[in-house]
Amino acid sequence: MKIKNNVQLICQLSAVAAMSLAASVHAAEAFSTDSQWMTGDWGGERTRLIEQGIDIKMDYVGEVGANLHGGYNDDKTARYADQFGLGVALDLQKLMGWDNTQAKIQLTNRNGQNISNDRVGDPRAGTLSSSQEVYGRGHMVRLTQLWIQHQFLDNTLDVKAGYFGEGEDFNTFPCDFQNLAFCGSQVGNWATNIWYNWPVSQAAIRIKYNITPEFFAQIGAYNQNPSQLEHGNGFKLSGSGTQGTVLPVELVWSPKVNSLPGEYRVGYYKSTAPAADVREDINGQDAATTGDAYRSHDSKHGYWFVVQQQLTSHNGDASRGLNIAANATFHDKDTNVVDNYQSLMFVYKGPFDARPKDDVGIGFARIHVNDDVKKNAELLNLANGVGNYDDPLYSPLRSTEYNYEINYGFHVTNWLTVRPNLQYITHPGGVDQVDNAVVAGLKIQSVF
Repeated sequence: MKIKNNVQLICQLSAVAAMSLAASVHAAEAFSTDSQWMTGDWGGERTRLIEQGIDIKMDYVGEVGANLHGGYNDDKTARYADQFGLGVALDLQKLMGWDNTQAKIQLTNRNGQNISNDRVGDPRAGTLSSSQEVYGRGHMVRLTQLWIQHQFLDNTLDVKAGYFGEGEDFNTFPCDFQNLAFCGSQVGNWATNIWYNWPVSQAAIRIKYNITPEFFAQIGAYNQNPSQLEHGNGFKLSGSGTQGTVLPVELVWSPKVNSLPGEYRVGYYKSTAPAADVREDINGQDAATTGDAYRSHDSKHGYWFVVQQQLTSHNGDASRGLNIAANATFHDKDTNVVDNYQSLMFVYKGPFDARPKDDVGIGFARIHVNDDVKKNAELLNLANGVGNYDDPLYSPLRSTEYNYEINYGFHVTNWLTVRPNLQYITHPGGVDQVDNAVVAGLKIQSVF
């Protein structure tokens, strides 16, 4: 009897294991809603590669922007921009026996057009933000990441070196909104021509020290080389064209508040490259009036704050609930076009029991143009004898742009999120003469 019972138990366990395996195989099939990848697990080969230390990354972001009302040009149209990503993350401990060592290689390719460039903003001034954040940095393939990372002293000290951008580690922020003012590292959006966000990479090193499990400090050094922005230089690894170094430092605290996660960042950056004054000439006078060269400063700097905190859970489910986030950056008034920026966002994850993985978000952002930039434009117009905004030679006066976005993220599958959104831009480009604009957007995020 005992043997018979054991046989029955083994048969039952085998049946459960078989059903579990069948479910696992089914979930890993291409286009399965339960798979984390659109192309599936490749018959289990993808999981085997990950177990060996090779994690292949393939993703896609596509964004549509349509001008529904207002803006500089109210001729209604829609624009599409996208980005393809291909890369591999390597666990070198599994692959080569190098303890606590990782590496990453990532390529990106961007294409398309941006509704903000000529419909929302005056082309003479542009917009400060962008209604399609994925647009920019050329229609080309770029080497976005090529780095190796190692942890020392029982993982207390973390060093990363190679080619990557500042926003990968400093002033980091997720990118679930479509408007640029709510997406990614904000310092790079406003620190003019020195801090290069994704997909541009720079020769760099980042050193992080974990002071406690919830608190760390880090410092970095990034080669400042404007030639890497040029078309055709997506794989440039040489230092020719270097102008200086960007040096960011940051403190990061990740506490649990009422058992809910949060992250608080404060940082400072300095660029050692020469930077032109936005108004004064070499003698300290108004360059627009004297016609002399703009004064050169030996550096430029700024600082930032980032707050992310989950405020509530949903019926005890910590994966759902209300989250708040805020960003603020402040920049060198002598050399930077934008001298300060602030944003506030609210995102509710899992708002409906029938759609527990969806999210709804709303964001508000303010982008302020340096008063000296506005004064310089006034002086240029005066020097050129131009006073009519409609004159092609007129330099638009810029002050403050406000961006608003509300969106809903449909978690269609584990590998596909579709996010319709509505944006409102007040004084696009900070130009009062440009009508406030309404933009309808659609963001598609997929993992292959």
